[in-house]
Amino acid sequence: MLGKKILIADDEPKIIKFLSGFLQREGFQVFTATNGREVLTEVHWINPDLIILDVMMPKLDGFEVCRRVREESKVPIIFLTSKNEPLDKIMGLTLGSDDYLTKPFNSAELLLRIKAVLRRTIEIVNTDIDKDVIRVQDLIIDRRSMTIEVYGKEIELTNKEFNLLWILASKPNQVFTRDRLIYHIWTTEYSEDTGIVTTLVKRLREKMEPDPANPQFIKTVRGIGYKFGLKPS
Repeated sequence: MLGKKILIADDEPKIIKFLSGFLQREGFQVFTATNGREVLTEVHWINPDLIILDVMMPKLDGFEVCRRVREESKVPIIFLTSKNEPLDKIMGLTLGSDDYLTKPFNSAELLLRIKAVLRRTIEIVNTDIDKDVIRVQDLIIDRRSMTIEVYGKEIELTNKEFNLLWILASKPNQVFTRDRLIYHIWTTEYSEDTGIVTTLVKRLREKMEPDPANPQFIKTVRGIGYKFGLKPS
């Protein structure tokens, strides 16, 4: 992971200075932005491997920045903020962020989360080519490009949505509890907040299911969790 490009977006100079020095010593290339509009510009020019994104920023807040970034990029995003409200966490995660850490934070913990998010991203992209595509009737899931095709139409997914679908589809008819899905997709910090899984499943169904109210692919196992209901071809 040495040399990976990290964009730090925060309007507090002390945070920028501390994180820049810390992450550079850990071997990362570091770039910075102090407002939401700068983040969007830097993402275009730098093509970072990961963004550490503050929620409360001038010009555009972190939530709006995340929403706009996700329109064109799947770059991993870790929210860094002084807010600690459950709804803020759910908002950030359902917009497509990969993790959420509140201030004040422990630098060692942040480093672990950065490495965990980058590792998950690498595992998705760098896999055996024979295991990169799942075909189920009129659904094609391609892990190389992180895209899906349903009835001939390509559907854009966030990192979280794609990871959830891949986990379920790679083990058809196996039931995954909400806690287990959180463990695989998020960090253990959110192990009690199963509502974020329900929200993610709802968004995924709305994008890919012909009839979200009667899902063909992602089945609910009442009181337990979810499963992928069809066997790959």
